[in-house]
Amino acid sequence: MNVYLAKFMTYFEIHRMHREGHSISKISEFLVLNRRTVSKYLSMSEAEYEEFLIKQTNREKKLLPFEDFVRQRLEEFRNTPAAQMHDWLKENHPDFPVVSQKTVFNFVSWVRKKHQLPAVKTERQFQQLEETPYGKQAQVDFGEYNMRTTTGTRVKVFFFTIVLSRSRFKYVWFTDRYFTSELAIEAHEKAFEYLGGIPDEIVYDQDKVFVVSENGGDIILTNAFRRYTRAQCFDLYFCRKADPQSKGKVENVVKYVKQNFLYNRTYHNIETLNDEVLGWLGRTANSLPHGTTQKEPWAEFNIERSFLKSYNAHVGPVTTMATYTVRKDNVISYKGNFYSLPLGTYKGKETLVAVRVEDDAFLVITDALGEEQICRHKIPVGRGNKVANTDHKRDKSAAIGEMIAEVAALFEQPEKAREWLEMIKADKPRYIRDQLIMIRQAALQTASAYLNKSMEYCLSHKICSAADFKSILASTEQFPKKETKIVRLNPLSGEIPDKAHIQPQKSSIEDFEQILKKS
Repeated sequence: MNVYLAKFMTYFEIHRMHREGHSISKISEFLVLNRRTVSKYLSMSEAEYEEFLIKQTNREKKLLPFEDFVRQRLEEFRNTPAAQMHDWLKENHPDFPVVSQKTVFNFVSWVRKKHQLPAVKTERQFQQLEETPYGKQAQVDFGEYNMRTTTGTRVKVFFFTIVLSRSRFKYVWFTDRYFTSELAIEAHEKAFEYLGGIPDEIVYDQDKVFVVSENGGDIILTNAFRRYTRAQCFDLYFCRKADPQSKGKVENVVKYVKQNFLYNRTYHNIETLNDEVLGWLGRTANSLPHGTTQKEPWAEFNIERSFLKSYNAHVGPVTTMATYTVRKDNVISYKGNFYSLPLGTYKGKETLVAVRVEDDAFLVITDALGEEQICRHKIPVGRGNKVANTDHKRDKSAAIGEMIAEVAALFEQPEKAREWLEMIKADKPRYIRDQLIMIRQAALQTASAYLNKSMEYCLSHKICSAADFKSILASTEQFPKKETKIVRLNPLSGEIPDKAHIQPQKSSIEDFEQILKKS
């Protein structure tokens, strides 16, 4: 009955505010109601609204026959979401009617309330950590924010922030570009200069600006950032995904910058913004007592400063290289244009390549570590272009298959040879052509019996390298021996020096077997 009266009071309040001249938008905002609901109630007379409430109260629930099933499942699995309950109902009741997901959600909520079966939330347990020693650690993070300009338009700015874990002393630097490894290095340099030193360890997210791949815990850094960290000699700690508690201090700083400094601030240009943030750091962020430590960051920093390692400006070369995700159609998107890659480059969602610009004219695409070139393209004028190498479109699998068959025919047992060559293809798909050429050259210079013996050895020991195959061939001493022409090395005495008779040691195939057994 109380709910009934509360709804009638809402109805009367809507009509009262409307009589006083308030708009529908104002009424909906004040009473926290949907505008359509307000319009609907205004169109009803008092009798019509009462009839509407009676119908709602006495309305029979369409899913009422399934109440026991839902209740039993909720008693057994308290945290079952409505979407999963919907699937269970359809799975266990072939006669389950076709209803919307919202209907199921409302019915499950009603069953929970009626039978007092609320979802049980499992709270993660945290333990307060001791303060880190002075100079031991800093935390780094990035943020972005849409600012209003003097003309009323919006512009997106990006910022880098670092906070010393002990003193809570902060630094912020803004840019109008998306962060890359090189831009992040520039931000580090400005931060270390501002701090006057470098902490022992810096905590990061696994951001693509720094990390190429998580690699099961063996973090692979981008080339530029790896070289920089080695030059400046500080340790790295990367938080695991979905674990922001590991760097909560800097997470709070990002929120602090957005809510205290950027909110309602007008953007003029990036230089002015960086000047303004330095003033804010001096008068507010690093001067007011910290909410947790109750100490002024600036006073604490005066103590921590002496514990930081000395800073020397980084003068090493920084390559303009960044990593990009390979799309499933074997292309990458770079600055508004699409560039093709050879078929087979895409190996899954985590496939990455690195790019660099040469002479402002060519885009060079390499592997993710920047060590091996995949291809290069001329950079077109404008945006929206599709730059493709015609060789990338050609399916080379047929030609490689013919080449494998040709090389396999040089062996006495071509079927086994083909099996071995396919093994090499699977291990080195991008170098299979070079591997086959090396094997063919060696095969044409060797007697077939010895050739077959070496091939069987490689097949049985899973050796997938043409270079190793040639070494094994050489160790058997089966290459055709040519007649040696003796040349006198000491024409003055007319005799051959003793050193000329020295024969170099040669490995035997048994040596390879012993090495493989030990490994």
